Amino acid sequence: MTLNIGIIGTGWFSKVHADLLAGMADVSLTAVCGSSKQKGEEMARPYGAAGYGDVTEMLDAHKLDAVYICVPPQSHGAIERALIRRDIPFFIEKPLGSSTEIPASLLQEIKEHNLLTSVGYHFRYQENIRRLKDILSGDKVGMIVGQWMGGMPGVAWWRNQEQSGGQFTEQTTHIVDLLRYLAGEVKEVYGMFGNRIVHEQHEGVSVADVGTVSLKLENGIIANISNTCVLPDGVGSAGLSFYNDRGLLDWNPERLLEVRSGNSNEYANTGNPYLVESEAFLYAVRTGDRSRILSDYEDGYKTLKVTCAAYDSAQSGQPVKL
Repeated sequence: MTLNIGIIGTGWFSKVHADLLAGMADVSLTAVCGSSKQKGEEMARPYGAAGYGDVTEMLDAHKLDAVYICVPPQSHGAIERALIRRDIPFFIEKPLGSSTEIPASLLQEIKEHNLLTSVGYHFRYQENIRRLKDILSGDKVGMIVGQWMGGMPGVAWWRNQEQSGGQFTEQTTHIVDLLRYLAGEVKEVYGMFGNRIVHEQHEGVSVADVGTVSLKLENGIIANISNTCVLPDGVGSAGLSFYNDRGLLDWNPERLLEVRSGNSNEYANTGNPYLVESEAFLYAVRTGDRSRILSDYEDGYKTLKVTCAAYDSAQSGQPVKL
């Protein structure tokens, strides 16, 4: 049985997913919806798909088995509601929104429909994250330190706090999500954000360009995650380090380093987590078996709550309990 798939959004990430879908057996990229019909048609053309500028029109024209949502944080709400109403499973890129308000109401509807969903926290599907999870199951972690240090994406919406939710919610969310996935749920956050450089270089910047967030987990682990978007192109680092009485586990997107007293092992990253997460989602669409999906909408919402609480804490100057 061939699955008919739609994509909403025409940015770089939509193309990443479209290319992967185009290479899969028994999968047809049937329709693409952009913010205008022209954008939808332009992206759809190379894949032999139909292009649209209106979601309802696309859903009326095709019987889609699933839809990929790849839109900026501020564009969520009506898109998901249209799919929930029709019981169409969807894969959605992170974050689920620029604040928790709309996702909270969507989550209720998703639960009522028991709708199949998957969120694009692709690092969860890395071989090294699976390896790290296994190693950590035998460790009592003391402290965790994470970071996402880079430059500012060149799209206008990203610089706008209302639209993107800021770096911690839009980008560093990956590190927050891995913290939850590997170490447990967060119960309290205390954030400090600042504006140092970027607002002097660009017009209309309302996001912080430096920040650090301390997190207390339900199991007692203390963590800190810092981020910045002041770095020049091509300079940056992202990762998560775990410290305990047996040694250090240091992960970044390229490799996992395990340092124990007397010896160390390094594991290069292999495979394509974007492909693995799509295969897990489409397997669930085909069979109803959701066990290979590592982050559904409800789980993605928990990560969003942590990142938004960090922003609220930075605004108030007070810790926020979740």
